[in-house]
Amino acid sequence: MRKKIANSIRKYLKDQKALTHKNYRLFLVGQSFSLIGTWIQRLAMIWLSYQLTGSAFLLGLVGFCEQIPIFVLAPFAGVYADKWDKHKALCRIEALAMIQALVLGVITLTGAVNIYHIIILSLCLGCINAFEVPMRQSFVVDMVDREKDVLPNAIATNSMVFNLSRLIGPSIAGILISSVGEGWCFMANAFSYAIVLTSLLCMHIKKFPAVKQSTEKVLKRLAEGIQYIKINILCGHC
Repeated sequence: MRKKIANSIRKYLKDQKALTHKNYRLFLVGQSFSLIGTWIQRLAMIWLSYQLTGSAFLLGLVGFCEQIPIFVLAPFAGVYADKWDKHKALCRIEALAMIQALVLGVITLTGAVNIYHIIILSLCLGCINAFEVPMRQSFVVDMVDREKDVLPNAIATNSMVFNLSRLIGPSIAGILISSVGEGWCFMANAFSYAIVLTSLLCMHIKKFPAVKQSTEKVLKRLAEGIQYIKINILCGHC
């Protein structure tokens, strides 16, 4: 039985072609901690908002402020992801996210936090995530040196980590909230960003030529992307 399990594990690891790339392994470790930290903070923010106000409306407003920047800015961020140096951009984005979590943690632990702080910081986090998500997803391609046979495995593994974090993060958040309070949940998220930032700084990424784009080209590509989505939605209903 043990031999069968060991053979199954070896076979699984052998099939994980993306893990042969050091940069991807570093990313996977950092991203695992970061995503778990993100879900810890998300649940803690919701809980703290309701504890402070008892208002369902303000609770919903906090969630809205985190999501609306993603809805508005993510399409533009996706276009610019091809133009910018994704490695450097991600380092800066993760640093900003760490600062946001640190500020939230400090004002919560000192007792200075109020609902307006949470709303403003939620809006800031939404703006950060609007650029972080498309940048991170496109960065996967560079981490495996744009090898087409490895890319599907890298994307699938990345999706698996994301979905596992949705299960693990809130579970840890519940334990932390009941034992040490919401402030330490935010500090834990800040620490998780420090881990992913360290993993990014340890990477050596091959330089690929950036896509040169004018402002008109960016808007044109955005319009083409929207048109592509429309066509595929229509095809899906046929």
